[in-house]
Amino acid sequence: MTQEILRTQWALLCGKLQQKWPKLTDADVNQCDGHRDVLSTTLQKRYGIAREKAEAQIKEFERAHR
Repeated sequence: MTQEILRTQWALLCGKLQQKWPKLTDADVNQCDGHRDVLSTTLQKRYGIAREKAEAQIKEFERAHR
């Protein structure tokens, strides 16, 4: 999923993001607003994971929702 697809489908993916990562608040999701880098940083903070792990989880999520 490219950055452009992520941004255009963001509204549809918000609920699915919170299902995958329940620690994300509505405010977190709104702040990300389709920006992959912001989502990565937010996941790192909420879950205490390394950037590489956050990026890997995002890639997995993108593959599942193409």
